[in-house]
Amino acid sequence: MRHQRSNADGTSGTTPGGGMMPNQTAPHSRSGLTRDFIARQSATLSPVAMIASLPGVVYSGNDPLGMNDEQQGLSVRGLDQTEIGYLFENVPAAPPLFLIPYTSATADNENISSITLTQGAAGTDAPLYNAVGGEIAVKMRKPSEEADGFASGSWGSFNLNREFLRLDSGRIGHTGIKGFASFSYRGADQWRGSGAGRRYHTDMRLLKEWGARNSASLIFSFNRDRGFYLRPPTLAQWDQYGTDFNYTGSYKAGDSNYYRFQENARAQSFVSAPLSLHPDRHVTLDITPYFIYVSGYDSYGTSLNRIGSYQGNRPAGPLQVSPSLGAVIPAVATDTYRQSHPGMNTALHIDTGANRVSLGYWYSYYDFSSLSRYVLPDAQGGVPSQTGRYPILAADGSPLSSYDARLMQQVNALSLTDRLSLLDQRLTLSAGLRVIMVTRNVTNLLPGARYRSGASYVSPLPQITASWRLSDHDQLYVNGTTGFRAPSGISSYQDRFSLSTGQQTRVAASDIRPEYSIGEEIGYRHTGLVNVSVALFNYNFTNRQVTTTTVLNGVMTTESINAGGQTARGAQFELGMKPYHHFSPYLSGQYVHATVDNNLRSGSDYLPTKGKTPVRTPTFSGGLGLSYDDGQIFGLFNGSYVGSTYSTFMNDEKIPAFATANLSLGYRFRQFNALRTPQIQLNLINLGRSGYLSGVNGVSLNRRATRGVYGTMIAGKAPTYFVGGGFAGVVALSSGF
Repeated sequence: MRHQRSNADGTSGTTPGGGMMPNQTAPHSRSGLTRDFIARQSATLSPVAMIASLPGVVYSGNDPLGMNDEQQGLSVRGLDQTEIGYLFENVPAAPPLFLIPYTSATADNENISSITLTQGAAGTDAPLYNAVGGEIAVKMRKPSEEADGFASGSWGSFNLNREFLRLDSGRIGHTGIKGFASFSYRGADQWRGSGAGRRYHTDMRLLKEWGARNSASLIFSFNRDRGFYLRPPTLAQWDQYGTDFNYTGSYKAGDSNYYRFQENARAQSFVSAPLSLHPDRHVTLDITPYFIYVSGYDSYGTSLNRIGSYQGNRPAGPLQVSPSLGAVIPAVATDTYRQSHPGMNTALHIDTGANRVSLGYWYSYYDFSSLSRYVLPDAQGGVPSQTGRYPILAADGSPLSSYDARLMQQVNALSLTDRLSLLDQRLTLSAGLRVIMVTRNVTNLLPGARYRSGASYVSPLPQITASWRLSDHDQLYVNGTTGFRAPSGISSYQDRFSLSTGQQTRVAASDIRPEYSIGEEIGYRHTGLVNVSVALFNYNFTNRQVTTTTVLNGVMTTESINAGGQTARGAQFELGMKPYHHFSPYLSGQYVHATVDNNLRSGSDYLPTKGKTPVRTPTFSGGLGLSYDDGQIFGLFNGSYVGSTYSTFMNDEKIPAFATANLSLGYRFRQFNALRTPQIQLNLINLGRSGYLSGVNGVSLNRRATRGVYGTMIAGKAPTYFVGGGFAGVVALSSGF
C-alpha cells in the first residue's frame, strides 16, 4: 500500500496507535514513539514534551512550543525528572549532578528515530545512577544508503522561525562508511512576558557496518541556546494576575524584576564513538566512549545593601559603586558554570543459545565548577556582562560572591546478568546484580566556608525478571527491581551564608543519604491488530529525594528534600491499533495510590505528613490519540489528562486537574523533479487553552502555619508553579531531495 512506504520524513504509517505503541518484548513496563508520531509533532517540541500521552507521564510544560528545557517538569508514576534516567544512544546525557534531561540539546527532532520510555527502574546494564523512576532512551537515525537530503522550515505563533537542513553522503566509495550532517536554527518570542529565545544546533553521524553485525559509529552534536526565564507564580499570584504575572518589559530605576536581568544561556558539545564487535556468533563486545562539555550562565535580578553586604561570613565593607545610587542598589546575580563529563560504558555478552551471560562496566568522571558574581546594571537596564566579567567589588577589591565552588565526581559500576531461555524459548528467566560506587569531592573558596567536603555512596542493585510467551501474540511478565539515586545539586555539600546578614543558612553535609527503591511489577501484553499492555506495580522508597528550586542571595538554586519513606501502588494500561482504513487510535491511563510513610522534619520539630499524598503525584492521568494517513492526507489528534496534584507535603495546597489537546494536519504532494514527498503540515498546540497551572516548580513542606508533632508552630511557605502555554499554531514545509 502506498502509505506504508517510507517517506522523506521517515514516516511509514504502520506503527500501532499512530506511532505511539510500537511492539515491545522487554520484561518491564515499556512504551515508545516512532517516526510516525515524532514527525507529526511541531519540530520545536522536545522529546520530554512528546511523551506526555504515554502511561504514567505527567508533563509540566512552560511554553506552547516546548522550547524551554530550563523550566519544565516531568514525572513518571509520581517520580520527578531527576529520578528518570536519560540516555542518548546509550550515553547518560543528563548533567550528572543536576540530572535534568536537556533533551533538546542532544538531537534535532528530524534526526530522532525513536523514543522509548521504561516505567520503573532501569536495567542492570544501563549507565545510570538516578533511574529509580524510569528511563528515557532516544535513538538517532542511521545515515541513508544513498546520497540525499532533507529540508524543512517552520513558522508560526510568537514570531516562530525555524529552518533545518540535512545532507546524507550515502556510502562513500568502497569504504563502507556513510554519514550525515545537519544544521538548524530556531528563534521565537516568549509566549508571555518580554524577550525572545534563539537556538543553533548541529548533528553529525558517521557509520560503518561490516560482517556479521559489526559496527562502528561516530556521533557528534552541538547545541547553543539563549533565552529568558519565565516568572513562576504562587497560587495567590496566579489567581490575581493569571498569565500577566511576568517580569517587567521596560526598566525603571531599582527594578530587579526587569526581564533582561533574568537571562540564561547554555552551550553543549556531545561526542560518542559506539563500537559493537561480534568475533563469533557466541560473543559480542560493546564499547561506548563519550565526552560531553557544557558551559553557560544563569542571571537573576536582585538588590544589594551598598554598606551592609557580606562576603561569606565577613563584612564586605562599602561596595565599590557610586554612593549616589543610595543605600540599596539594583544588581544582576550571575552564575557561570562549566561541566566536563567523559566516560565509557562497556559490555561483554556470551550467548550459548539457551543461556546468555552479560558482564558490564561503566566509568564516568565529572568536573563541575560554578562561580557567583554580582553586576551593576546601567541607568537604562543594560547589563555589562551576563557572565560577571565586570563584577561589583567589595571594599578590599575582591568580587562580591555567594559561592565559588567546584565538584569532582567519579562513578564506577559493575554488572553481571544471566538470562536463561527454556521450553523452546517461551520461558525466559533473568537475574542480575549491579554494584554502583559514587564518589564526590567539593571545594568552596567562599570566606568562612568549609574548604573541602564530599560524600561516597556504594549500592548493590539486584534485579530479577521472568517472561512467559503464551503465544506468538501474548506475553506475561513479572519483575523485581531495585533502584538508586544519589542526591542532586551542589547546595547540600556547601556552607552557604546570607549576603545581607552573614549568617550561615546551610551547613555542608557529608552524610546525605541516597534514595533507594524496591519495586515489583506484573504485566501482560498482546500484539496484533490491536496492541494491549496492562501492568500492576508496587514501589517502596527510602530517603525519597524530591527536587525543588529555592532562592539563595538572588540566585535560583536546585536542592533536594529528603522526603523519607514512600509507598506507591498502581496500575497502567495502553491500547493502540494498527492502521485500519487509514485510522489508528490510541488510549492510555494510569491509577496510582501513593503515601508518605513518615513525618518529615522541619527545624527542630516534625510535620504530621505520615499518610499524606506525595507531591507531584496525581491519582489519575491518561492520554489518547487518533491518527489518519492515506498516503497523501494525514493527521493526528493527541491529548492528555492530569488529575489534581499536591504541591505541599501537608496536602494543604494543590493545583486543579487539566487536559491538553494538540492537532496535526498535513498533505503530501507528488514527487516534483528532485523533490521527494514534499509536504505541508499544520500543528495546532494547546487547543482551547489560554494558560493554566501545569505543574509544581518549587515544592513546600506546608503552605499554612501548622503545629508540629512536638507542638511547635511551623510557618508555611507558598509553592511556585509552572504555567502551561497558551494556544500556538505552526506551519511547516518540508521535502526530501
